[in-house]
Amino acid sequence: MTQAITPKTQKYEISKKILSTVGKTNAEYGLIQEGDKVLLGLSGGKDSILLACILERMQRHAPFNFEFKAVTIHYGLGEKFDWLTQLCQRQGIPHEIAYTTIADTIKEKRREGSSYCSFCSRMRRGSLYSKALELGYNKVAIAHHLDDAAESFFMNLTYNGSLRSMSPIYRAENGLHVIRPLIHIRERQTIDFVKSQNIPTAPDCNCPAKQPDSDKPPIARLATKNFLAQMEASNPEFFKSLKNAFCNLHAESFSDKNHLHL
Repeated sequence: MTQAITPKTQKYEISKKILSTVGKTNAEYGLIQEGDKVLLGLSGGKDSILLACILERMQRHAPFNFEFKAVTIHYGLGEKFDWLTQLCQRQGIPHEIAYTTIADTIKEKRREGSSYCSFCSRMRRGSLYSKALELGYNKVAIAHHLDDAAESFFMNLTYNGSLRSMSPIYRAENGLHVIRPLIHIRERQTIDFVKSQNIPTAPDCNCPAKQPDSDKPPIARLATKNFLAQMEASNPEFFKSLKNAFCNLHAESFSDKNHLHL
């Protein structure tokens, strides 16, 4: 059950530390600039709600002008997003629900035993890209944070045999720039944000991978989360070091011939 929305209309409070980190990230990588039109993927989870609130605040206070809109992709699972529409209205966040048949497509086309998450992610991202192009937006904002980047890195390392993570900004093949303003924010900060102000979030039953008929629950991601938690427990500076490592690559120290200085 989704929690009831707190009947207050003032803006949610965002910690100065979060705002400072996001501001520095935006400045360093030029994520949002004068005249940009940004489409935010708003799932209704803690991370995307925080990012929606940050963009709304940034639009009011930043020394440059930009447009943004939040779009929620409806999987076709009977999700109810009235509460999210109300939350956005109260916070001054322009919001739209994009209805899709992603859930049916997953059932029809996903290979048995293959990853729900990667297949669903590609379809969700494709729907978001299509909406951005349709509405004339030049950037798509995704609420991935540092923990997501760490999980992606170690999952690629241990399951796919590649050194790959999540960049703050990249250009998609369709010309859109995909930005991650929260990429240097910890997940626990997004948890604190919604808990401290009793902000409702989308229930797990909205996730296709967590449906009763799922034959491929996200076990690998959970195992990676547990591994990272153990690493941080033994070394409290682990994520700080990892973030620094992501910004300090030495590609020539590996065996990829494309990066060897011969």
